[in-house]
Amino acid sequence: MIKILSGIVLLVGAFSAGAAASSNLQEIKAYLNGDLKVRTNGVIAQLNDVNGNAVLPITYKGSTYLPVRGVADLLGVAVDYDQVANEVILGERLDGVAVNQEDFNTTLYSKEPSHTNFGDKDYGEVLYSPAGTNIFTTFFNPEKKYQSLYLQVAAIGENIDYVEIKDLDSNALLRRVDGISTADGMVTIEADIAGASTVVVEVRKSRNGAFVIPLTTSYYK
Repeated sequence: MIKILSGIVLLVGAFSAGAAASSNLQEIKAYLNGDLKVRTNGVIAQLNDVNGNAVLPITYKGSTYLPVRGVADLLGVAVDYDQVANEVILGERLDGVAVNQEDFNTTLYSKEPSHTNFGDKDYGEVLYSPAGTNIFTTFFNPEKKYQSLYLQVAAIGENIDYVEIKDLDSNALLRRVDGISTADGMVTIEADIAGASTVVVEVRKSRNGAFVIPLTTSYYK
């Protein structure tokens, strides 16, 4: 049984946290396991700390724990430590809640790497409308929990004519952005969604163009 331990005990050297001052730390007797190897994408990999130093898995009471920084680096996942909140943050550090944490329409949903990679970044989960299709519309369900939507979108192949964000129930236009070009890269659109249960997003493109909406970096606030 392999577990990723997100406790501060395995993050010594990875984060400059004043962990020793915590009253919730519990001393344990564990073993550095030099025999255990980690394989990723078919290749034996070395786990390293933030300074590039080799680190080992820990075995404790029959379970094996891997250092979160080393595993995150191997998998290409962002990792950070918030000293104020005393939290380990895996994935993108957002100011709000990623849209994939609430319900959304999955017609365009994709985890295919050729869709999730844009620029130099792999967004992991996206809505992707390929060239040759006329699917312009998708839906998000903030359920009246949030004030704002920060929607990211990028044009691929051809420029996007416009993006409209509406409240489904009232049909009110919340935001419209015209003329997003392929040269603009990933664009963030902010819309006031206070009181909206379901938000409709229309991305108008030509049949020769595609668009991508990252679900991990678009967020509610």
